[in-house]
Amino acid sequence: MFTRREFLNHTIAAGVVAATSLQVGCSNEEKSAGESSAVARTQPSRIKSAVRREETILRLGGDGDNFHMSWAADDRQLVAVCDGMGWGENPKDLYNSRLFAISGGPQNATFEDIPTYPDKLHLDKSAARFYGFGTLAVDGGMYQYLSTFSEPAKPGDSTSLFRFIGAKLIYSPDNGRTWHNQDGSTPVVWETPQARSRENMVFFEESQDAFSLLTVLQMGRNYGANRDGYVYVYAPNGSTEGTMNELVMFRTPKSQILNRAAYEYFAGLRPGGEATWVKNIDSRRVVHTFPRGWVNKTVHAYAWHPSVAYNAPVGLYMMANWGMGCTPEGDWFGKPSYLGLWIAPNPWGPWTQIQEETAWMPGKDPAARAYQPQISPKWIAEDGKSFWLVWTDFQNTSEFMPTLRKAFAAKRHEDFMRLMIESRRYRPYYTFNAQRVDLEIA
Repeated sequence: MFTRREFLNHTIAAGVVAATSLQVGCSNEEKSAGESSAVARTQPSRIKSAVRREETILRLGGDGDNFHMSWAADDRQLVAVCDGMGWGENPKDLYNSRLFAISGGPQNATFEDIPTYPDKLHLDKSAARFYGFGTLAVDGGMYQYLSTFSEPAKPGDSTSLFRFIGAKLIYSPDNGRTWHNQDGSTPVVWETPQARSRENMVFFEESQDAFSLLTVLQMGRNYGANRDGYVYVYAPNGSTEGTMNELVMFRTPKSQILNRAAYEYFAGLRPGGEATWVKNIDSRRVVHTFPRGWVNKTVHAYAWHPSVAYNAPVGLYMMANWGMGCTPEGDWFGKPSYLGLWIAPNPWGPWTQIQEETAWMPGKDPAARAYQPQISPKWIAEDGKSFWLVWTDFQNTSEFMPTLRKAFAAKRHEDFMRLMIESRRYRPYYTFNAQRVDLEIA
């Protein structure tokens, strides 16, 4: 079996994110969330446990990973696709980032690309890598945070350690017809590695590389279940064991998503359960801590990137998160991942774990290398008693690496794409996988 290290060295520095936790959820320097209409709730959780229904697993095709989703005003779900070709019988290219729309429910889902989205091509070597993660549809607009890598630790050495070091913000004010940079200019610019800075990235080289892997809280269609006017965003607190398993977050008024100066960072809980928010990013506090021992040490650290969605029928926030199953040497995808589900009464917690799997094996398959669990914001049952979890699985067959090496040795784009398409049969579940999760509610 080839390693993901080999895959990165020869192809894509892939984004792999997903910390699945199922908790449903100022002034100059400090502001209590209780001052807004989002009054802190401290009632005990009504969700006692969660069960993944193996008999419901669906393999919905496509090629890629990460699959951050948001429920748009037109009733479609946006889905961000990284390091893949997406859907379609005759894919024309391999992308670091692309955006698709999902119509229908899990049993009849159809996928179509967003043709106006500024696709980030994998073979574009002139620009830095950007991976579309945190995605939000709100008030007829679309926003996306795209994470970006460091350069290799050794110049010219593609095998040396990478880090996620920041995020770029792009948006569409007109439901996807046009796309803009954070400063309002258009078309979207994919900066070179050397051109990236705090002037054109929303986060860049922050302390510990915090806020480089972003997840946006999902709250219903067009963010319509939100009542306090804030958008909430989560991230690992760093890129190493001991910081990557720490969750931090910020909030911003819906009208100020593009304004980094308006962001307020979680800085702890008050006795009544209300959150304290501060303007200074270095005064942030940890919202929740996940288990240690699930962050890889090679290629680039990738773990504990959550998915968070509001379960409106039961009035709780749900979080899913995952940890990397490492080899004894710390390499990634050496064994099945960790999967956890949490719930909370507020976006900031407190989070209560309702499920833990230290060997996440969809379909009870020991070869599974599942990662990036995502809660589908539209596919939450009307009674709130179940939802659909989406993930990617990096398991592969021994035939994959020879085909992949041939692809990246190919001199012509046509040969490269032919071999990449052929390689799809050797990684059968590097696709959009979905499964129903049932909740036991007291």
